[in-house]
Amino acid sequence: MPNKSHTRKNFLIVSCALLLQMPVLAYAQGEGTAEPTSAGAESILFEEIPSVYGASKYEQRLTDAPSSVSIVTADEIKKYGYKNLADILQSIRGYNVRNDRNYEYAGIRGFGLPQDYSSRIVLLIDGHRHNDNVYGEAAIYNVLPVDIDLIETVEVVRGPSSSMYGTGASLGVINIITKKGRDYKGVEASGSVGSYDSSKSRLTYGNRFQNGVEMLLSGSYSESDGDEHLYYKEFDRPSTNNGIASDLDGEWYKNIYGTVSFQDVTLQGAYSFTKKDVPTAPFGTLFNTKPMWTEDEKFYLDIQYKHTFDNQLTLRANLDYNQSEYTGEYPYDFEMPGYFLYKAVNRDTGDGEWVHGEVQLQKFMGEKHRVTFGMDYQYDLTINQENYDKTAGGVYPYLDDDRESWHTGGYLQEEFFITDTLTLNMGLRYDYYETIGSTFNPRVALIYNPFEKTIFKLLYGRAVRTPNAYELYYSDGYTSKDNPGLDEESVNTFELMVEQYFGKHYRGTVAGYYYQLDDPIAQVLDRRDGKYVFQNLDKIDSYGVEFELEGKWEGGLEGTMSYAIQNLKNHGDDINLSNAPKHLIKLNLIVPLMREKIFLGIEEQYVSKRETVYDTELEDFAITNLTLFGTNLIKGCELSASIYNLFDKKYKDPGGDEHREEGIEQDGRTWRVKLTYAF
Repeated sequence: MPNKSHTRKNFLIVSCALLLQMPVLAYAQGEGTAEPTSAGAESILFEEIPSVYGASKYEQRLTDAPSSVSIVTADEIKKYGYKNLADILQSIRGYNVRNDRNYEYAGIRGFGLPQDYSSRIVLLIDGHRHNDNVYGEAAIYNVLPVDIDLIETVEVVRGPSSSMYGTGASLGVINIITKKGRDYKGVEASGSVGSYDSSKSRLTYGNRFQNGVEMLLSGSYSESDGDEHLYYKEFDRPSTNNGIASDLDGEWYKNIYGTVSFQDVTLQGAYSFTKKDVPTAPFGTLFNTKPMWTEDEKFYLDIQYKHTFDNQLTLRANLDYNQSEYTGEYPYDFEMPGYFLYKAVNRDTGDGEWVHGEVQLQKFMGEKHRVTFGMDYQYDLTINQENYDKTAGGVYPYLDDDRESWHTGGYLQEEFFITDTLTLNMGLRYDYYETIGSTFNPRVALIYNPFEKTIFKLLYGRAVRTPNAYELYYSDGYTSKDNPGLDEESVNTFELMVEQYFGKHYRGTVAGYYYQLDDPIAQVLDRRDGKYVFQNLDKIDSYGVEFELEGKWEGGLEGTMSYAIQNLKNHGDDINLSNAPKHLIKLNLIVPLMREKIFLGIEEQYVSKRETVYDTELEDFAITNLTLFGTNLIKGCELSASIYNLFDKKYKDPGGDEHREEGIEQDGRTWRVKLTYAF
């Protein structure tokens, strides 16, 4: 048999060569296949600079954004066969996604500590903040209430954004922009099947009517048996099924999403439910024993008003209501020395309910100043955490913490066009939190455009993350304890970024950065009582360099190569932190096989070695994904076939402190076939 590692290396070399030979491929692909296009069609990527909202809470050109931003479009989502937001982020420069076979977590520029629920990233859906009020989680897995087929664009903003968004925007912002009713003009149905008896179905209706009303309504349902025979060497004993977790990897997911707009008012709502079996026996639970599952529900309703007056003053106001519910069931047995042995199912819950309102004013002051001012307020109606055992003898409670909270803030940002080539972007936000008091967070960006196709960005920002309710108040009585005295963590960042456009088809990006995280919050073991507790640790330093080259041509040929060198260490020593790969290499290619009809999407992803919480090291890996996508073969029909992890690479992601496993094995080769039809 051929050596798989050698085959992957050859594949990566060939793929890179394809990207560098794009002009030749584009010419050959276009020759004789269609009528010559106008000069306007050449501006597919780099003459028409895309806009971005998430960096400044208003639309601006990508080159003017005071951050390093990546954009993923609906077209790319289809042609690369992405199944959820986690797949999208895994393809982004500097991002690394960890999967513990229960949840998926986003790491950026080395930050991705196993105890973190992606709480250092703010997740937005059309500008609506989706992080919950118990864990601060940015849910990038299937509990996201917007189906991936409804996504028009994903904006990935790097760097601190607390000057606009307050707590949690320490490392970045992800803004999902959804499709509109006008994009459907009727009914669309979609279905897919894949490995592990996976299936998914979606039905969507959207339209824009003559009276100006626009609406979209969509529902999805999916289920998967998962891998029915997962092996974990840490449990390889006859009493624990020789380390095999049987039929404990299933997942069920459903959601409903809707939006309706008329003139300046938009109403949006979404609901999702996910249930996931957990095969890894975390938190000292019984291995290969049911019930062992988690359930997550999300719901929100958001009404927004936006109007631009004759004097070019823009007013935006929104009010939203949100719910988030988590429930987990974990089987245990307890042996009381000299007394008895009993079994119990531990139920763990975290429920949140909150309302939020925001008002924003924006206006051009003369020709050189764009000023944005905003205020928001959030009231947490419910922050409830419970933990108790269910046994044959009754219910034994350990935690019942129910509280309310609130915070408010105001922000001011000015975009000052000093000259035609030099822009200064300044922002400052003040927040008051009931838990920790006041914070001030500035951001400054100097953007220099000395030549038509050259952009320099010098960026500084400060951000905070206040301790969430889980970190402050969670205690189960046996393995963990609370710490209501936690302080907020803060991060100061410096970044120099250069973007260079080469002709009409290439764009290159180089970014160097330095982050210092002060008083980071992490879960540690208190050796005095053997319980886990969240504490403020010493400083963490992160520094690195990112390189990216993008290319795109008419006809559908496009690609991106990126390489990130990143270092994440405790301040003052040379110890690497867990789940912080030093090298990330991403390669994406879309090759048109039949003009405007059939495309081949190719992904190659390399992740270097990573430390675990057990001070061991997991091997590096490279995986390849392929998607064959067809459209316009039959009117209204799209068909795709995907193979993920083409070479069946065996690799692991680091576990957390709750796992006995130092590494959690990931899926081998899997497949999916998907059909979408618009009526």
